Parts: sequence; structure tokens; C-alpha cells
Amino acid sequence: MRRILKWVLLAAASVAVTVPLTLAGVPSAGLFAALAVGVVLALLSLAPAGVPRPAGVVAQGVLGVYIGTMVQHDAFAALGSDWPFVVGIAVATLLLSVAAGALLGLHREVTPLTGSLALTAGGASGLVAIARDLGGDDRVVSVVQYLRVALVTASMPLVVAFVYHPDKSHPSADMAQQSTAPWYLSLAVLAALVLVGAAGGRLLRLPGAGLLGPMALTVALQLTGLSFGLSVPALLVQAAYFVIGWQAGLAFTTESLRAIARILPAALALIAVLGVGTAGLGVVLAHYTALTPLEGYLATSPGGVYAVLATAVETGSNVTFIIAAQVLRVLLMLFASPLLARFVVWASRRLSRHPADQSDATTPASRAPIRVAD
Repeated sequence: MRRILKWVLLAAASVAVTVPLTLAGVPSAGLFAALAVGVVLALLSLAPAGVPRPAGVVAQGVLGVYIGTMVQHDAFAALGSDWPFVVGIAVATLLLSVAAGALLGLHREVTPLTGSLALTAGGASGLVAIARDLGGDDRVVSVVQYLRVALVTASMPLVVAFVYHPDKSHPSADMAQQSTAPWYLSLAVLAALVLVGAAGGRLLRLPGAGLLGPMALTVALQLTGLSFGLSVPALLVQAAYFVIGWQAGLAFTTESLRAIARILPAALALIAVLGVGTAGLGVVLAHYTALTPLEGYLATSPGGVYAVLATAVETGSNVTFIIAAQVLRVLLMLFASPLLARFVVWASRRLSRHPADQSDATTPASRAPIRVAD
């Protein structure tokens, strides 16, 4: 009965915090609320021991399908002959993220792998979901990733207003709404994608198979036009956010919280550097394509996809091109993460003669999954 009451308290508090955050327009409000509530209740010894692994795998699958449904064939077609430039900029963003993550990994309380995952500029909720599977510390990854999204989203209106001075008298028409399948058909397809994708990912020894397997299948269906209007119910998306947030939040201790607080100044500085660097990539993209400087900035923004969409519509920008570039960035970051994890583990072992010198303050819960990334 005590365990049940703890779960009821955790769920009720998470819903209570999510509602005002959603109304305030906070990105991924459910994930942030669940993370914050989980941390507080864990520190007060009022939280459950942890999230059952099957629940975490199902949440990853739901989130993978949800991200996959963002892919629209018509949107990618809008890239036209400019797609090599967009792919090149996305790869450059990945390399910039890796460099920033490597610098964060120099901190004695962060492993190089955790630093790389924490500062990968794309798919924050997906990266938090699979961080533990890849061998990283999902507590550090969740905090730093959410800081990145929050800072990018909060700074975007200021950058747009004071740097680009857009003309808002001719807003764009919003992207055309796709017809969606009946809810019962969507649920059936969703269940099949989660089961088949996760099982197939494990057979292929794909790290983060619970997320990436269903996502890959969904992207394939979307691009081939065989998804038949698949959509993930909002309640299921919120439930997946809750589970992923709880998974990281319930693992917090007073010691780990203090350790994360000590790395925040470095993390904030690197997030700012990442933002400036991607803005520079936006200038390069605009120079080699028909985009305006503002559109280049929005297309390369390292986070806040929904804020990017709203700003693009409000300023009369090329919405279809910008969203296609953003979705491509997110997919690249998520699918590259397993390879990135393997490379970082290999490089850190080759370059570090004294791996035991690194503090374990923030990584004890992640020792077992390191085998997956090795």
C-alpha cells in the first residue's frame, strides 16, 4: 500500500506541475515536470524506488514513434537541390556538439560520454530516454539538455527582434494539417511499431533499441506514404514524458544534485557557445541557399522546434524548409548517438591512462549499461 501511495503521489504531483507549465508554453512540459517532481520526492524519501524497465522501454517506443511522425515527405521534398547544404550543416552541428561535450567531459565529475550526450544539439527527450542504455548518466543529460532547450527557446524572440528586425506584417500560412487515422487504428499501428521496432533493434544489437527501432520504422512508413495518417495520442505522449522524466529524477540523491550544481556554470557557458556556433552555421546556410539570414538562423537553431515553427510563421519565413531542416537535425542527432557513444568510450579508453581518477559522483547508476555502448 505504501508503494502504491508513492506512485499516486508522484503521478498526481507531476500532472499538477505539468498543467501550468503547458499553459505557459514551456517545451516538453511533461518531461520537465516529471523530472522536477521526481527529484524533489526522491530527496524527501517519498518517491518509489525506480521506474520498472518494461515501462521505460514502452515509453521510449512511444516517443520514438512520436518523433518519427514529425517526418513529412512533402516537407523534405521542399529542400530540393539544397539538401546537401542542409545535411552538411546538420553534420557540422553534430561535430560542434561533440566538441562542446568533450570540453564538458573534462570536468572531473562528468564522464566524456555523458558530456557528449548532454550537449548533443537535438532530440532532448529522446537522448534523455536512451542515455542510460548508452552508458551515460541520464541525470546529468536530462538537466543539461533541458537547460539547452529552455535557453534556446527563451533567447529566440530576443535574437530575432534585436538582430534580424523581421517584418511581421506578412505572416506565413501555417503548414497544412495532415489527415489523421482513427484513434483505434493509430493505437494498433503504434503498438505494432513499438513491439516490432524494439525487438528488431535488439536483434540488430542497436543501442537504444527501444527508441531508435520504432523511430526508424515510423520514418520509413512516413517517407513511403504507408503510415495512413498515423498519430500518437497526446495523452500517451505525456505519459511517455512522465516515465522518462521519472526514470532520471528518481535516481537523484543529495550528493548527485550537488555534483550537477557544480557543473552547471561550465554547461551554461558551453550551451551559449553552441548557440553562437550554430547561428554562424545559419549564416553559412543562408549564403549558399536562397534563405534569408533569419531563415538560416531558424533552420539551424539548436533546439526549440516548436518555438522555431511559431517564429517562422509569425515572420513570414519559409516554414516548410525550416521545419524539414530542423527534423533532419533531430533525426541525425538521435541516430548518430549510438555511434557517438561507441566512439567516445573507445577514445576515452585510448587517451586516458588513469580512468579511475575520474569522479564517480554522478555516474554510479550507469556503470552496467556501459557494456552496451562498448
